[in-house]
Amino acid sequence: MSLPVPAFIALRYATAGKQNSFVSFINKFSVAGIALGLAALIIVLSVMNGFESQLKQRVLGIVPQVVAYAPLTGDTIDNLPGVRAAMPFREAEGVIQSRQGLRGVQIHGVNGSVMANQSIVSNNLLTGRFSELTERSFHVIIGRALATQLDVRPGDRLRVMVAGASIYTPFGRMPSQRLVTVSGIYDLGSQMDSKVVYMSLPDLTRLMRLRADSPTTTRLFLNDAFTYQQVVDALDSLAISSDNWRSRQGPLFDAVKMEKNMMFLMLLLIIAVAAFNIVSALVMVVSEKQGDIAILQTQGMTGRRMMSVFMLNGLFNGVKGALIGLVAGVGIVINLNTLLGLFGIPLALSADGAGVPVVLQWSQVVMVTVFSLVLCVLASLYPATRAMRVNPATALQNE
Repeated sequence: MSLPVPAFIALRYATAGKQNSFVSFINKFSVAGIALGLAALIIVLSVMNGFESQLKQRVLGIVPQVVAYAPLTGDTIDNLPGVRAAMPFREAEGVIQSRQGLRGVQIHGVNGSVMANQSIVSNNLLTGRFSELTERSFHVIIGRALATQLDVRPGDRLRVMVAGASIYTPFGRMPSQRLVTVSGIYDLGSQMDSKVVYMSLPDLTRLMRLRADSPTTTRLFLNDAFTYQQVVDALDSLAISSDNWRSRQGPLFDAVKMEKNMMFLMLLLIIAVAAFNIVSALVMVVSEKQGDIAILQTQGMTGRRMMSVFMLNGLFNGVKGALIGLVAGVGIVINLNTLLGLFGIPLALSADGAGVPVVLQWSQVVMVTVFSLVLCVLASLYPATRAMRVNPATALQNE
């Protein structure tokens, strides 16, 4: 396949071998910079995506994603975008006590069958089942961290007190309380494991001293917790007030997002520095090839075509660096935990202890690869402009 003259010359310069060791060294140096920067960016972004996904799973699997402050009918739920399930829900602040001490907790009154089918907590139960949270059983499911703090095991009895409900006794006003049985323990490996306790909704209603037919809120399970805003907007259009996970855990995810963006910016700057190595490399190539440029100009090559030679030279180097960085970055991400094990530095940071969590998003990979190539083209503008302005007479005289 024949190439246009500018592309043919640019390819010869970009693939200069032993016959021109200086140009070869310059090209290899600029290619290595692009490859290392792109590979580092792909690896770090994939690890940050993995940690964000783990945080989303651990925290938002426990925290209610959206809570509507009204009972919702089936038709209303079906018309809410991104909602896969819903259930009557009640929440109360309380204190849970064992022989070893007491802890402040959030008590979630739930429907056991819905939780078993829809909540990620049911997939992380060490013992017990949500189906055991039946009416009048006064069974609870607690987190492993809380069970460790209180030194309790399945079958042990705990005392639960709800501060928002109280009764009058001969000793004065006392918080509503009840002995409950630990029927299950879950472990998501999050800070919420020590704060959330699950109980049957009717049992929590009785514990809160409310009527059995008193209105409840509705907990919504979303396909993607990050798309909560469209659900909130739909509820607002129905004049239904609601709450969502951002009011409780928003600052945590904002901090993670800011850290991810800063890491992304820092590594983009590394690629930018590598791309600007192309500037110095091509400037030196232009200086060395002034005789060639002068001869080509005397043979009739226009300034714009001469400019395109060095633009394509920079682009060829960028393509080589991007391909090497792309293959290296994706390969390392796919085998990251295996490589860490080979180097003797295994890390168990996933919720299941499987190692460093990684999530490779191809849209991000394509974006950073294209960005690298654009930087290479922009970095080639100045040297290409210098090549276009070479005076043939002066260049041949110096030769």
